Amino acid sequence: MSTAHTPDTQDAPLHTIDLIRKKRDGHTLDAREIAFLVSGAAAGSIPLEQLSAWLMAAWLRGLSLEEIRALTLAMRDSGDKFDPSRLGKTAVDKHSTGGVGDKTSFLVAPMAAACGVAVPMISGRALGHTGGTLDKLESIPGYRTALSLAEFETVLAHCGVSIVSQTPSLVPADRVLYALRDRTGTVESPGLICASILSKKLAAGLDALVLDVKTGSGAFLSKREDAEYLAALMVSTAEAAGTRTVALLTDMGQPLGRAAGNWIEIMECLELLHGKTPAESEDLRELSLTLAGWMIFLGGKAESETKGRQLAEATLEDGSALAVFTKMVEAQGGDSGIFSDPQAFHKPGASKVVNAWETGFIAEMDTTELGWAVQRTGAGREKAGEPVDAHAGIVFHARCEDFVKKGQPMATIFATTEAQLAEPISLLRKAITIAEEPPQPVPLVGRIFTREKAEAFLRDAVR
Repeated sequence: MSTAHTPDTQDAPLHTIDLIRKKRDGHTLDAREIAFLVSGAAAGSIPLEQLSAWLMAAWLRGLSLEEIRALTLAMRDSGDKFDPSRLGKTAVDKHSTGGVGDKTSFLVAPMAAACGVAVPMISGRALGHTGGTLDKLESIPGYRTALSLAEFETVLAHCGVSIVSQTPSLVPADRVLYALRDRTGTVESPGLICASILSKKLAAGLDALVLDVKTGSGAFLSKREDAEYLAALMVSTAEAAGTRTVALLTDMGQPLGRAAGNWIEIMECLELLHGKTPAESEDLRELSLTLAGWMIFLGGKAESETKGRQLAEATLEDGSALAVFTKMVEAQGGDSGIFSDPQAFHKPGASKVVNAWETGFIAEMDTTELGWAVQRTGAGREKAGEPVDAHAGIVFHARCEDFVKKGQPMATIFATTEAQLAEPISLLRKAITIAEEPPQPVPLVGRIFTREKAEAFLRDAVR
């Protein structure tokens, strides 16, 4: 007498539509199902409309901790991985969840490298209302962000730091899903953000990672509790994958520093790399030193993050961080000659000074709206692949808590054409609130999540 054989469910074929329905109905996908979706994204075997539908289902229903870890590792393993061990240094990177005027990479990477750690930094382009590290670097004529893994290693060995884009073979699934999220309104998902960020960082073979998780009006996750959850989630996920990680919750209730755009952000960083300390860039300098201090500490070059910060500050004062940044730019084909007179290179198509429309304190900045204002100048993009204007953007002359008089310059807008000035001006006027009383000050750096704190937070979190 024979018995019918029931196939093991692990061997049963998977169908994308079933997984969309499963997530849509609030169920949890297992690691095999997640891997199927990720490999389909990387190979192009799953249509974009189905990937988009699954992303929206994941955004609406949320992802469990197990799904997030499975998604992160599947994306990490969807292509080639970089091995920095041949460099003979501890590999440490920094990543920000995105903000307006957030240009710390151009400071922390050379500071940490000048202190002896390797900084393999794989970065992204403008996403939504936030700028892109690669777009900013490509405002330097000749700078190449698209290096092969062999070229990446060569630059790292020569300079200690390299800032590049994803290669076609490195985390190919994320290139597809990242672009889809931007076009389908599914950016603001802690689980999807976590997997996207960490898959790239883990594929770079990092020994340690410092995360700058933004909160406030300009962050993708503006609510503090959501940002805290994301910070704890990323620390726990990265630590589980074997990478020592810390996350700092930092304020994005106003643009960071005074410039938001592409070349104008590089200009601001060059000033700080030259050891200058302009008051309007103090928050940028302070945050960069704090982040670099943690990188140097986790990289084993300082006995504490405080000592690391001191070492980082010394690299600004003695010019070693500037030397490293210049060396990297030259190694990747960039024309460092323009650094001698950055202002002369700045040639926007049109510009307009916006003056204060009344007297009072700057009480609030809707930084997301300011980010869209920057994007509409031509500095950002509405669709993937669109060109950006290297010289467009906004320089802010006043910040939260400042007292301004009617007619006083508030900002200078640089746009590609005269016709592109009107919308950013309108957005800026709506985004900035001037009141009779100053606002309560907000600390630049709030909660800090180490592995122990992250795991305790997630145990207590109700999601």
